[in-house]
Amino acid sequence: MSSSQPSVAGVIEALTGHRPADPALFIEALTHGSHGDRADYQRLEFLGDRVLGLIIADALYHRFPRESEGALAARLNGLVSRASCAEVARAIGIAPHMRLGKQARDDGGRESDNILGDVIEALIGALFLDAGLDAARSFVMQHWEEQIGATKSAPKHPKSALMEWAAAQRKKPPSYDVLHRAGPDHAPRFTVRASVPNAGEAEGEGTSKAEAEAAAAAALLARLETRS
Repeated sequence: MSSSQPSVAGVIEALTGHRPADPALFIEALTHGSHGDRADYQRLEFLGDRVLGLIIADALYHRFPRESEGALAARLNGLVSRASCAEVARAIGIAPHMRLGKQARDDGGRESDNILGDVIEALIGALFLDAGLDAARSFVMQHWEEQIGATKSAPKHPKSALMEWAAAQRKKPPSYDVLHRAGPDHAPRFTVRASVPNAGEAEGEGTSKAEAEAAAAAALLARLETRS
């Protein structure tokens, strides 16, 4: 952050609603490994990922008392996904404040779902350490509340849904092939093809192989259901 910008404490308060007691924690949370500082966000991201999961799991447990463990897990997986975290990061305007090295900036790091998602989790970890679980919960519920209540029934993972479609149609199980991997290690992009023999195929992209497989499965399922 440049000298023309507000103080670190002011920036963190604007992003999170919390005035930090230890601004250095939050500088670390905003620092990518490419920046060159000894401390980057990885340890805080590790912690914040678990804090986020706990808070969302607790909210889901109480919000949906009749749902099974499997249904709650499906909701949780979607809510703590890299795409979901990156969506929150964009909504609160984290990108201009991230500390990236030149190569990461040139490679589009400020738009990377991987980096944005990691930084939001690191900020949650910093909030937890700086102010405790209640402060972290307040932040998470403010920014995830709409997503939590967005669907009345638990979402089904696209790969599971495609597998069920294939079984119902007496087709062989779907297969997945990585067609392409692009981008640097910190911001990879995968292209995957999903296929159901004698039924069809479709491609999907994502910032991980699993994400690309899910996107391909969703695309193929939509195509197959349109035909039926």
